[in-house]
Amino acid sequence: MRVRWQCACRRETAKSLAAMSVSGRDSDAMSAGRKERYERDGFLVLENFVDAAACDALRSRAAQIVAAFEPETLSIFTTHEQTRTSDEYFLGSGDQIRCFFEEEAIVDGKLQRPVAQAINKIGHALHDLDPTFEKFSRAPALAALVAELGLAQPLLLQSMYIFKQPHIGGEVHAHQDHTFLWTDPPSVMGLWFALEDATIENGCMWARPGGHHEPVRKRFHRAAGGGTAFEVLDPRELPTDGIPLEAAKGTCIVLHGLLPHRSGPNRSAVSRQAYSLHVIDANAHYRADNWLQRALPLRGFDR
Repeated sequence: MRVRWQCACRRETAKSLAAMSVSGRDSDAMSAGRKERYERDGFLVLENFVDAAACDALRSRAAQIVAAFEPETLSIFTTHEQTRTSDEYFLGSGDQIRCFFEEEAIVDGKLQRPVAQAINKIGHALHDLDPTFEKFSRAPALAALVAELGLAQPLLLQSMYIFKQPHIGGEVHAHQDHTFLWTDPPSVMGLWFALEDATIENGCMWARPGGHHEPVRKRFHRAAGGGTAFEVLDPRELPTDGIPLEAAKGTCIVLHGLLPHRSGPNRSAVSRQAYSLHVIDANAHYRADNWLQRALPLRGFDR
């Protein structure tokens, strides 16, 4: 599959980029205790962190990328381990912009709906390769938030645009981000932005406060003979209880890399679009057999 996005992204106007704003406000009036809450709970829910215009700009740009997408094969993204595939299209996406389909959009090898209604996500280097997403991802408010929470030398590793399509939006099983973006010591931090309201009905995230004190269960890595594999470090299942992290449009949710979190399927008639950015610490060692590898150098919040 291929995305012919380069020409389209260069046509982004200065006006549309200038309209974007990440305010960094925290409407619960508890911003002074954010680090303490993050260390206690393993997550933060920061309402009104992103202006509505910035949310809409990302949604518009994602729609343009999908419109330019020309699928050659049907690469599916799923978190079901028994059906997980790690094809070359997926493994080569660490420094590319590539689209992946919802599992339920394909039956017997055939696409069952228009492409724009079938995409699960776009990944994984939007923050480096697309001007709209780069401007958003490297906003000063995000740099300040990450520094406030203790990440000493942040590097922007991975970005994903998640559609959570109506009726077929796939379930994301309980997982720890450190499993997939392993550093020694653990350092990954997730920044998740609600571009539409995320509710229980359309598949919001769930997490258990304090769950980041759970030991890491698995490590996902490139296998010596090709493809990928899970190394089991602790055979116990991750906890699936917790609280729903319902999030109004413009909310930023910060996730500790060891926090088990999940989201349900979307069987509702409305989508739950979101943008996710993962950051690691330059002082930590990023393993050479991690699934996500890049030819592009990693960069921090500088532009």
